[in-house]
Amino acid sequence: MDKRFWVVVPAAGSARRMGAAVPKQYLPLAGRTVIEWSLAPFLAHARTVAIVVVLAEQDQRWPQIAIAGDAKIATAIGGAERMDSVLAGLRALQDRAAPDDWVLVHDAARPCLSAGDLDRLLNELSNDDVGGLLAAPVVDTLKRADDGGRVLQTVPREKLWRALTPQMFRRDLLQRALQSAQAKGLAVTDEAQAIEALGLQPKLVAGDADNVKITLPEDLPRAERILKSRSAT
Repeated sequence: MDKRFWVVVPAAGSARRMGAAVPKQYLPLAGRTVIEWSLAPFLAHARTVAIVVVLAEQDQRWPQIAIAGDAKIATAIGGAERMDSVLAGLRALQDRAAPDDWVLVHDAARPCLSAGDLDRLLNELSNDDVGGLLAAPVVDTLKRADDGGRVLQTVPREKLWRALTPQMFRRDLLQRALQSAQAKGLAVTDEAQAIEALGLQPKLVAGDADNVKITLPEDLPRAERILKSRSAT
């Protein structure tokens, strides 16, 4: 029998880089909010046990969206940083998920995850000792800049990948890794980095570059094009 999995979605962030009054996860996108699209693949997947959406303390928008009452979804209150919010989500699962159960962490503002990529991640990591993440190989030429904004050097792109989400690790391992990073004052920007800090090597699972994260205003129309192109096929 396929092992089931749990999902943590940190959604306590703001819209600073978007320059919007509304947090980016609640922006409208192709007839839904961004976060509804982000949660959809997990809600539709038969192996999802539950999803913990980690909210800002004063979040008044979540109860207003259509999926807020879904039986698969629970909520928790997050913190100032992504790491704090993911830990809050893991603590919410502590009495429900076994230590070796898989937990997938997905960005609330990443609405274009495909069902195929989710299945590939689950299949490739189901028996892995460490866990891993969806990622896309870097295809552009990379330049490192100096303080004046001029090219310092060209960085070889071979073996470089862009980290995507979901990122998939055992509950106990991920919690220990994040707590360790927090105690050391490490500013980790994703879950894999915390795992790496323990001396482990997460597995990279090739994912679609269309799995975009809404960060800048121009990301919204791109995401809408991707979603509409899928519904048309």
